Amino acid sequence: MEPDQAHAAALAALLAPLDALRRPLTVFAMEVHRDPEPSGEEVRTAARFADALTAEGFTVTRGVGGHGVVGVLANGTGPRVFLRAELDALPVREDTGLPYAADGPYMHACGHDLHLAAVLGAASLLARGRTRWRGTLVVVGQPAEETLTGARALLEDGLYSRFGVPDAVLAQHSAPLLAGMVAHGAGEPVLAGGVGLDVTLYGRGGHAGAPQLTVDPVPAAAAVVLRLQGIVARESAPGERLTVTVGTLRAGTHSGVVPDRAHLGVTVRALVPAALERAVVAVERIVRGESAASGCPRPPEIRRVSGSPVTLPDPALTAAVGAAHRTALGAERVVPWPPSLATEDFGLYGDAGREIHGRAGVALAYWMTGVVGPRQWAATAAAGGPAERLAALPGNHSPAFAPHLPLALPSAVTAMTAGALAAFERDPERPSAPDPGDVADQPPAGT
Repeated sequence: MEPDQAHAAALAALLAPLDALRRPLTVFAMEVHRDPEPSGEEVRTAARFADALTAEGFTVTRGVGGHGVVGVLANGTGPRVFLRAELDALPVREDTGLPYAADGPYMHACGHDLHLAAVLGAASLLARGRTRWRGTLVVVGQPAEETLTGARALLEDGLYSRFGVPDAVLAQHSAPLLAGMVAHGAGEPVLAGGVGLDVTLYGRGGHAGAPQLTVDPVPAAAAVVLRLQGIVARESAPGERLTVTVGTLRAGTHSGVVPDRAHLGVTVRALVPAALERAVVAVERIVRGESAASGCPRPPEIRRVSGSPVTLPDPALTAAVGAAHRTALGAERVVPWPPSLATEDFGLYGDAGREIHGRAGVALAYWMTGVVGPRQWAATAAAGGPAERLAALPGNHSPAFAPHLPLALPSAVTAMTAGALAAFERDPERPSAPDPGDVADQPPAGT
């Protein structure tokens, strides 16, 4: 039997129990969705995930890097493959109308509930099909991805020294593509690098009726917000992919009181590390300049509270995983993914995190998995072409973000299982399969 035929046969055998697993995995996803927890507080979510892995025969360690969960399944001599999913939710109040919607200030508005269920499904299938692969499977439930601090915390808590250095680390992320589709980057970053900044401008508080006796930090903050827009418009090359966002602005407690400080939350993102650092330096320069121009009584405080590298998957591993996805899902469902200015901390598991874990050559595979159901897609028909229809869909971080579980979950389980099997079977000496971006006549993402 040819290697590709053998891989297809092994994959088909691994996926055979998926129909029986659909209901329990769907229930798991709904329970996690209904009970979201914010970054750093994922106590119940971590317990659910750990209990489910334990039931599948994994040796589970809890409380890694905070509330992180690590499950290990040894199955003979072979590669060590990590599968990662995220535990945390966002501070967004849900407006989906789902029967299992969360009722509170937090929501799984970025698909982490789906990611957990998909990794659990892949872990379950691989545990049931141990005759089809050899090596060590390590499943990681990562806390605090939304604050870009969880991967670093896991690695600093000895993820690789305690559970082994991986040959490959795999992850997938929900995206507004049709459920059943996956998308891979092709030799370019999949996600941008990012830096989060907390900025405090100091004024001199007082009575609104005596502004001459105060230094109002609110106009200074407003000037900073407006001036920051010039970083992208006038300090970056026209073709440079870069964003500067002021996501929070807080000042004062009463309309008749001039506050003594104003706080801004700023995020900078770029696809090139040098461009990212230049933009951060520019933000710091503008904040200090506007503070001085406003006569603030003390210099501003600028703290880097988070940072994430560019997510650049390994080309050879991506090719192997993409080929497995075409076998499992069909070539028409595997499409290219253009570089995105979304960001996350997954890149730290690879060479970008070498200063933490001290290891080079850890290969990463990262792809997007579709979550849009047929009714959601049909409802956008009046919007126009594919790009306009995609724009009309509730995207990640929206209060209306609602993956179509009946189609998205089995597809995500299939993609993660196929990717893991490809990582276990990958021969570094074997020529790479064609890049996913080279497949002819690919439809645009989401069509």
